[in-house]
Amino acid sequence: MTQSAAPLMSEFEADAVVAAAETVADDVVLLTLRPADQAHLPAWTPGAHLDLILGDGSGEVVRQYSLCGSPATRDSYQVAVLRTPDSRGGSEAVHRLAEGDRLRIRGPRNHFPLVSSPRYVFVAGGIGITPMIPMIEEADAAGADWVLHYGGRSSDSMAFRELLTKYGDRVHLVPQDQTGLLDLEAVLGTPAPQTLVYCCGPEPLLRAVEERCHAWPSNSLHLERFTPKERADDGDDAAFEVVLQRSGLTIQVPPGTSVFDSMRDAGVSVLGSCLEGICGTCEQTVLEGDVDHRDSVLDEDEQASNECMMVCVSRARGPRLVLDA
Repeated sequence: MTQSAAPLMSEFEADAVVAAAETVADDVVLLTLRPADQAHLPAWTPGAHLDLILGDGSGEVVRQYSLCGSPATRDSYQVAVLRTPDSRGGSEAVHRLAEGDRLRIRGPRNHFPLVSSPRYVFVAGGIGITPMIPMIEEADAAGADWVLHYGGRSSDSMAFRELLTKYGDRVHLVPQDQTGLLDLEAVLGTPAPQTLVYCCGPEPLLRAVEERCHAWPSNSLHLERFTPKERADDGDDAAFEVVLQRSGLTIQVPPGTSVFDSMRDAGVSVLGSCLEGICGTCEQTVLEGDVDHRDSVLDEDEQASNECMMVCVSRARGPRLVLDA
């Protein structure tokens, strides 16, 4: 059978110029990015993230960072990036950028949207404050009742402290070297009605917040992760078949190979970025079949609905999947 590639999938991608690079906390740089062609940038909503496509001399480095400016600003994007020397080099590349440097940007996309609610509890750890800044702005403008609990290693390591002072006692800063860790039992120990919890930060904080929100109503908790969730080893992956309905193709996914790579090998254009199941770029709609969800994007209810999958990491639980691709 002759195979034909699917129509090209695309999203906004453009050259950008670093308009400003400002240190806003210890090892945290705030980049203001403007389009090189001076065009208006796509609109975005709180919780969205942006791909930065960086060249390091040996190929592209693609990393995702939360947008932390105001969605009302249409001529620039802002991201705040923590330097993490033990990472894979993305943050170091960002910290080498200076005013006037060029890079590619792609997106934005949002898998951490702010759902309308009369009340919010925001919990941030370290650089996890970045998506909370526009969320708080929107919640405050909507007249919602909200509170922020923001922990960091020290006051000097906590970005946007001065910006947050305008919100008064709704903001609780908890520098660990002065006051210890966030008291999550006091913050989340008692479920609150009609209240959504938003949390972003390092994995230990996310796990602790998840534990304390088990007693909260379903869908109360919304998380964003920087790294993939830990998962049990389910043993060897079995081969399965994927029908790509719009492309008119049926492909085989062998053990040890992702659906994403199998689609690419078959000549099907599919977007991907992190390839770890944390950014949501490769999301595909599921028409038939049972998915073995291994991503860190979808919550339990979304995974149970089986309406979509992240093809970079997730697989089939049975012999066949049908995707709208």
